Amino acid sequence: MKWDWSAVGDFMPHFWDGLLVTLQALALGSVISFALGLVWALLMRTPTRWVRWPVGVVTEFIRNTPLLVQLFFLFYVLPEWDITFSALTTGVVAIGLHYSTYTMQVYRAGIEAVPAGQWEAATALSLPVRRTWTAVILPQAIRRVVPPLGNYVISMLKDTPILMVITVMEMLGEARLYSQQHFQFTEPLTVIGVAFILISYPASLLLRALERRLVR
Repeated sequence: MKWDWSAVGDFMPHFWDGLLVTLQALALGSVISFALGLVWALLMRTPTRWVRWPVGVVTEFIRNTPLLVQLFFLFYVLPEWDITFSALTTGVVAIGLHYSTYTMQVYRAGIEAVPAGQWEAATALSLPVRRTWTAVILPQAIRRVVPPLGNYVISMLKDTPILMVITVMEMLGEARLYSQQHFQFTEPLTVIGVAFILISYPASLLLRALERRLVR
């Protein structure tokens, strides 16, 4: 097997296009998963079981079905109900929705880790419920959950190649298309593998440093 540097050079413009799409999907999917996960976590703490029960059923269903099945459902089934999104939007929503059920558990653990004395102090000061959450509970909980949330960002990054199945041309999709057109697989796939390592490994080191800083 001979390494062809000219193939790497030819592939690089496609790689940059795929990298941009990958980062877009990752950033938007992360925003959805973080925001929706917090909503799920807060709804699960409501005293009304008619709220908790449907939320629990929905999140368990999403968490226990494959992301690929959810992706196909959103992309192929929703249009039959006249609900149509672009391939990238569908992929972002699928990833964000899927991972929100995991970030929900992270938020839940962070909220439960807030000392009971903090709740009691807020009650003693007669703080309104909204003020208690925004000024006392959530600031402490979010500080605890930043590192685990970062781990899910890395997991989402590694799941972005699955968007290729609904025609989203992220990094692996660009590599696959280039390989099929030029019959050169080693170079583009190696570039993609190295790119994932160069993104995910430094990110994991940053998360470890952040975790050590936050637990001081």
